[in-house]
Order: sequence, then structure tokens, then C-alpha cells
Amino acid sequence: MLDFLLLALLVVAIAIGWWLGRLQRVPLVRNSQQQNMLPRDYFTGLNYLLNEQPDRAIETFIQALEVNSDTVDTHIALGALFRSRGEADRAVRIHQNLLARPALNAMQSDQVQLELSRDFLQLGVLDRAERLLQQLIRDTQDNDIRRSAKRLLVDLFEREREWQQALDVASPQLMRQEEDMRRAAAHWLCELAQQHLESASPSLARKHLRQALTTDPACVRANWLLANIEREAGNYKAEIRVLRRIPEQSQGFTPIVLKPLRDAYLKLEDEEGLEQSLRLLNEPMPHISAVIMIAQSMIRRGDHAGATAFAVEQVNANPSLRGIDYLMDLYLLDRSVPQHENIALLQQHISKRLDALPRFRCQRCGFSGMQLHWHCPRCRSWGSVKPINDLESE
Repeated sequence: MLDFLLLALLVVAIAIGWWLGRLQRVPLVRNSQQQNMLPRDYFTGLNYLLNEQPDRAIETFIQALEVNSDTVDTHIALGALFRSRGEADRAVRIHQNLLARPALNAMQSDQVQLELSRDFLQLGVLDRAERLLQQLIRDTQDNDIRRSAKRLLVDLFEREREWQQALDVASPQLMRQEEDMRRAAAHWLCELAQQHLESASPSLARKHLRQALTTDPACVRANWLLANIEREAGNYKAEIRVLRRIPEQSQGFTPIVLKPLRDAYLKLEDEEGLEQSLRLLNEPMPHISAVIMIAQSMIRRGDHAGATAFAVEQVNANPSLRGIDYLMDLYLLDRSVPQHENIALLQQHISKRLDALPRFRCQRCGFSGMQLHWHCPRCRSWGSVKPINDLESE
């Protein structure tokens, strides 16, 4: 972090040096003392920087650099440095000082207001950030600044769980341009649907979930919630139809479908349909959870030997600790298999290891855990957390 800060400060120092050199070439009416002070302050700041004293370097550069139209970008960069170091209060002072200067043109003023809103967001002063961003979106003539302000305002409404307001800000145009925004909007609609489900309004929830799938056809969560609605209503055939859409959206989510799919088939007393459905799901991408459920279905039909042979074949083809753990279960059920005590001891150690393994991982930042989060707690990406399907966890 310190290396990054020093590098950033070095870039700022070069920019300041360029401006000061340019200033010296411009014939201005200044007394000789003022002309000599600027270079001296600059080189003093550079000396602090080279001696890894970034705080003193920043203060000296700010003193050396007067605010005018040529130095606004450098002041903004210094403010951003403070904010990146977690000192957003100091960044606020720099940006507010800039806004008070008459030298700023309209575009520079908009840029400073955008930076100030970022400062307020980091400080958690959300009401002031919201007012600034709303004003920018309404008044700025610069499309890039308006787009950035919309993204920040959407982020603010997400923090406050104001899903409808986030949808109102993220216009259809912005959603068409940005895949992440489109994916997020589908999840905001799912959040609204969840609220309606909690208030016993399934029809309104369905409406929002259909909108979510229109917004992002790949939104697994929308079908997941639709399946839950069908299950609560006792419509198990409809639940199965919805659940089978999820692997078509993303094969990586197959593991979360398996248990509710099994339960729905068992409610319908359709063991044959269950086994057929599980085999179809297991073909394109093998999942040990599906293999285990197929073997359990075979055992319920009385085919214990066939279940064991099937499980052995699948684990040999796709090695997995969870598969080995299940094979040990099968061997322990068969009293003719020798070394029961040793198998039981080995299974105990493997089970402890499996219990400690995460089941889900964010594809963006690597966050992992035992729970499925539709909104990653670390990087705050929507829909990026998926089931882990590897040698240990699956």
C-alpha cells in the first residue's frame, strides 16, 4: 500500500513540477520572493517523498500549488489519494476548497462535485452524497460525468436497500450498455419479489420475477424464487419444471437444484422420474451430489449392489472426497466387507475435513463460505457467488 501511495505521489509531483516550470515561463507580475518560494516548496515536498514521508509531502505540495484552472486536476488527484488512504475527511476539505474557487469552469465544477460525492459515500454521509449526485445527474452537460454519477447513486441506493430507487436511476439505456448493471437490476427485482413474498403477496412477487428474467435471462435467482413459490403452493410438477431451467441458465448451479428437485419428485412418489432427471443433469457436467442421489434412489428400489457399482464407477471417473466418503457409507452397510473399523475411522477423518470446506465461492474476488450469497459480501458483485465443484468440495 505504501509503495502504491509513493508511486502515485511521484506522478502527482511530476505534474506539479511541470506546472511550476510552466508558471516560471509565463511573464506574471510577482515579486521575487514569491517566485523563489514555489520551487523551494516543490523540492521540499519532493525530498519528503523520496524519504518516504508521504504525509508531509502531500501537505507541502498543497501549499506549493495555488488553485487555478491549470491545477484543478492535480488537486483532485491529491484528494483522491487521501480518500484511497481512508482519509476521506481530508479529501472533503480539498474538494470543498476547490468548489469555493471562481476559477473553475462548469465541467471542472462537475468533476469536483463527483469527487466530493465519493468522499461523502466513503464517510457514510449518504444524504449529502445523494443530494450532490441527484443535482449532477440533473444539471451536468457531460455524459460521462452523468453516467458516473448514476453508478454512484445506484451504489448508494443499494447500501440503503432502496431497490426501486436503484431501478429508477439505472435507466434502460445504462442497463443495455453495462452487463453488470443489467445483472444487478435483475437482482434488485428479486429483492422486491422477496419483500412481497414476506408480506404474503405471491402474485406481485411473480410479476417482479418475470421482470427480472426479462431484464437478465441468466438470472438464476429469479427461477430459484419462482420454484420456491410453486413449492409453497404445493405445485410440485411446476416446481420441477422451474428447477430444471436453472442448469440451462448456468450448469455451475446444478448442485443447489438437486435437493429440492429430489424432494419434489418424492412428494409426487415418482422415483423413476427422479432417477431419470438426475441422470440427465449429471451427463453434461458430473456432480457427486447427483451421483449420490442416483445411488440412493437405486437403494430405495432395492438395488444395493447396483448402487455401489454405479458409485464406484462414477468416483473412479471423477475423483472426489465427498464421493469417497459416500462409498465408505455403502461399504459400512455391507457387513461382508472386511475392515469395518478401519473404514469407519477413515470416514470419520474425511467427514471432518469435508465439514470444514466451503461450499460456495465468488468468481470475482474469491470469497468463500458455506452459504449461497446472491450479493457477494466482499466485492459486492451480484450473482458472482457459485457452488464449488472440485475434487474436495464436490
